[in-house]
Amino acid sequence: MKKLSHDEIAKSRSTLETINQVKKLPVTVVLSSIRSNYNVGSIFRTSDGAMIEKLYLCGYTPHPPKPELPGGKKEIHKTALGATESVSWEYVKDPIDVIKKIKADGFKVCALELTSSSKQYYKITANDFPMCLVVGNEISGVSQEILDECDFSIEIPQYGIKQSLNVAVAYGIAIFELRKIFDLNIKRPQ
Repeated sequence: MKKLSHDEIAKSRSTLETINQVKKLPVTVVLSSIRSNYNVGSIFRTSDGAMIEKLYLCGYTPHPPKPELPGGKKEIHKTALGATESVSWEYVKDPIDVIKKIKADGFKVCALELTSSSKQYYKITANDFPMCLVVGNEISGVSQEILDECDFSIEIPQYGIKQSLNVAVAYGIAIFELRKIFDLNIKRPQ
């Protein structure tokens, strides 16, 4: 076993010039009022790793600096390590507007949230794609108003005394499980 150098790893990766030619995971993500710049940066980096279609930053979720958007946060870049350039993203104040548009485009809407009817995150099927995954605030989670727009919810089981994981960690677990489920179903259709 030999550790690969950055140059060796880069040979098998897309570039900013070719990223739009690669088939993406048919998942769009809505971040609803995430508080931490660092969580947002981490979610950008994880979104790049999973190769999602698009990331919507909504409510008071901080967003990267862009000339046309006031208030962008440079701290996001520290954690994202360039993923703000490789992940398609957009800021839209009202997450309900985004969710309604995505639903009209044929996506199923799934909240990453503990609800009275949530299913385990690994029980997603090929029929659940294309999907919009909604991720909520670090403290209050996904609002009931948004849950009312969702088709279903998924949860990550907790075995300790805490009720949830850090939002960026939970997102990482969920999005890579979605990636795995989607990839397995491409190779072995149901």
